[in-house]
Amino acid sequence: MRILIVTDTFPPDINGVARTLNTLGEGLERRGHTVQVVTTVEAADATGLQRQVMHSMPLPGYPGLRFGFASLRQMLEVFDDFRPEVLYVATEGLMGIASIRAAGKRGIPVVSGFHTNFQTYLEDYNLPGLEPLAQGILRGIHNQTARTLTPSTDTAHMLERWGIQNVGVLGRGVDTDLFDPQRRSTALRQSWGADDATPVAIYVGRIAAEKNLELAVRAFAAFHQVQPEARMVFVGDGPRLAALQEEHPEFHYAGSRTGEDLAAHYASGDVFLFPSTTETFGNVVLEALSSGLGVVAFDYAAPRLLIRSGENGWVAPLADEPAFLHQVRVAAAAWNDRALRFAARQTAFDLGWARVIEQFEQELATVMQSPSPLKP
Repeated sequence: MRILIVTDTFPPDINGVARTLNTLGEGLERRGHTVQVVTTVEAADATGLQRQVMHSMPLPGYPGLRFGFASLRQMLEVFDDFRPEVLYVATEGLMGIASIRAAGKRGIPVVSGFHTNFQTYLEDYNLPGLEPLAQGILRGIHNQTARTLTPSTDTAHMLERWGIQNVGVLGRGVDTDLFDPQRRSTALRQSWGADDATPVAIYVGRIAAEKNLELAVRAFAAFHQVQPEARMVFVGDGPRLAALQEEHPEFHYAGSRTGEDLAAHYASGDVFLFPSTTETFGNVVLEALSSGLGVVAFDYAAPRLLIRSGENGWVAPLADEPAFLHQVRVAAAAWNDRALRFAARQTAFDLGWARVIEQFEQELATVMQSPSPLKP
């Protein structure tokens, strides 16, 4: 197959969507397919997937993310040059809309992805009351495509309630060789002021309003009540980083990390605090489990699928803050439970990327064989 992926975010961007799309694209190429990406950012080097870079602008209030711009004419030129057999639209911006229109004119089947709950971010960025409008726009975009893929059953059911047709679940995988407890670093822990007997709570992800970081701060206060010597580490970057650093200088801020460096940060923690309520999946939860961490999270998306509370992590009912804080206190008391951390690691072993890439390949092939490239 000749596969075109259209996305506003792609490496070297550091986020779960970018990493997922790169993994899927490279996996398809290893299976013999030809993949090209239309995106908003230049490659960091000459390796990797072939890409076309379109003009873009930063997302207001979030300079680390961009919206791409492409006209119908530009996308038709891309199609006529690359001649894709199937299109995957990963983000629902102007570039994605133009690519869907172009695919319609060339008779090319389209699969779309719902990777991010942007509609829930509006209130966090001072745009309250617009979520129903956003849902309608997203419904209109996705119902122009033959299939919509999203990473969890929770999100799939939400999309079906909105009236989006032919929704499927394409899960996520994890590199268990990279995210490995063996990467634990004594030197890194010492830089955080922690020795082997000091519990370290850690958060990895965007430092942004939609991640519910105020609860992360309160959660560590609860953790600290049980373990007064504990340390808190934030790994990531985002628009809330400077404010968080100013408000809480007692925490350690590692900034953005990638590859083996990121894996060492995970493995050098003990308990992963994940208070977000806006995930479509939550790749970081899977990475934390693979790194042998006990995860405290809300019971939806990836945590619902992966965590058996009290066995390999801890979950609280969605948006129930008192229950979440209770589970944090339980986790603090059991921060070095070797059986639980071993169980967390074991959970990841059945969740490699190979099965996800194979399913994605099958989804694209099925749409290509459909008599109609677009939904009615």
